[in-house]
Amino acid sequence: MSDKKIRVVIAKPGLDGHDRGAKVIARALRDAGMEIIYTGLRQTPEQIVTTAIQEDADAVGISVLSGAHQFYFKRVIDLLKEKNASDILVFGGGVIPEDDIPGLLDMGAGAIFGPGTPTSTAIEWLEKAVPART
Repeated sequence: MSDKKIRVVIAKPGLDGHDRGAKVIARALRDAGMEIIYTGLRQTPEQIVTTAIQEDADAVGISVLSGAHQFYFKRVIDLLKEKNASDILVFGGGVIPEDDIPGLLDMGAGAIFGPGTPTSTAIEWLEKAVPART
């Protein structure tokens, strides 16, 4: 097993300025021993994907509260594929209706964590989902 840390980009796409959840998950993942790159607010999908590739991220966590989750997840996943970086996992959270989650998973999101999900659930998912780095 490798001693390299899991690298995660936490991103807030679009004009949504509420980043409390993104900061909570970023801190929890950091405290669990992962390396976190927080993009800050108002990022475009292109900026998020560029950051993920430049930072050699294992995963991108997208926080969306604006209702535009289908657009942002699809665009980030499509851009990762276009850049031959589809090995970077995409997961997310925010206020996402239950009925929309299967569609997000079908388009390639690895997991969606809704409000109130314990941070330990996301930590455990990432630890299992990210292959051991060598």
